[in-house]
Amino acid sequence: MPLANPHPIDSTSVLAWYDSHARELPWRVAPSDRRQGVRPDPYRVWLSEVMLQQTTVAAVKAYFVRFTTLWPTVLDLAATPLESVLREWAGLGYYARARNLHACAKAVVAEHGGAFPDSAAGLQSLPGIGPYTSAAIAAICFDERVAVLDGNLDRVLARYYALEVPVRDAKEALRGALQLAVPERAGDFAQAMMDLGATICAPRAAMCLVCPLHNDCEARRQGEPTRYPIKPVKTERPVRKGHAFVMRDAAGDVYLQSRPPKGLLAGMTEVPTSDWSDDLGEPNFPAEGDWRRHEQVVHVFTHFRLELEVWSAQVAPDGLDAGWWAPTKALKGEALPTLFRKVLAEAGFS
Repeated sequence: MPLANPHPIDSTSVLAWYDSHARELPWRVAPSDRRQGVRPDPYRVWLSEVMLQQTTVAAVKAYFVRFTTLWPTVLDLAATPLESVLREWAGLGYYARARNLHACAKAVVAEHGGAFPDSAAGLQSLPGIGPYTSAAIAAICFDERVAVLDGNLDRVLARYYALEVPVRDAKEALRGALQLAVPERAGDFAQAMMDLGATICAPRAAMCLVCPLHNDCEARRQGEPTRYPIKPVKTERPVRKGHAFVMRDAAGDVYLQSRPPKGLLAGMTEVPTSDWSDDLGEPNFPAEGDWRRHEQVVHVFTHFRLELEVWSAQVAPDGLDAGWWAPTKALKGEALPTLFRKVLAEAGFS
């Protein structure tokens, strides 16, 4: 749908604000350094953008530093086993990102000699890189004049235009309006708009007096900027239920196994569970033991809520040959997603 009042965005004011207020981030080249000719490293920008998908800057920083310490270049990342990447990714969630990250690194090395393509179109040929990530890398690293529209910018533009429908119903109109504003300093402009959404035009507060867009912002004129963006009607997540079985041997080691290579949490480490379904059913214990029931663990995925009943027991290792026994002190180094770290913590292993 078209915008009711598609007045242009003042990129000059946005860039002037950014030059003085840009956030310091470990993957970012400051505007002052850009003026001195320092170019962003596409590897670091790509890595940060993948990590930041559906994750906060605060949560990503430590992971980013650890990844770039272990694997300083895309060549290093491509050469490491996927299992190592998944292990270091554990806790960031949305684990398909980690698998795509590794596949993309291998493709950059095998198909492009270790150099990322320098256009949004070329970047989209790589595994796991879609329209947003390709635009962000192309703008930030190569100053391609392409609109970079993320969740923060959705909010900024919804307020700027006082958008009376949910953003998803006007996404292309917003992208078109943003595209018209992209200046020669495309990378700095993209990051400036991101910073506006993260620091000035925040979800629950809008500091309009210090915003470089306040003169033309329709929501500010109305006096209620946080009314926008209009929220879409929420659909309730379905609930799935199951049992999780934490087994330890006589030495106190914990039995772990790998999840299937495809599907949810593919390739990650887990404790055995029952199927996750609408009905809980009775537990079918994987080994004989004096099973103890713990508190329920709840974990919310994007499309459903999972409720797991946690059980633990000391068992004999006979017949448990699909996985491995991990000492308690080694659990932190396993590729356990947050869900299974919750399960182990509930069973007394933290």
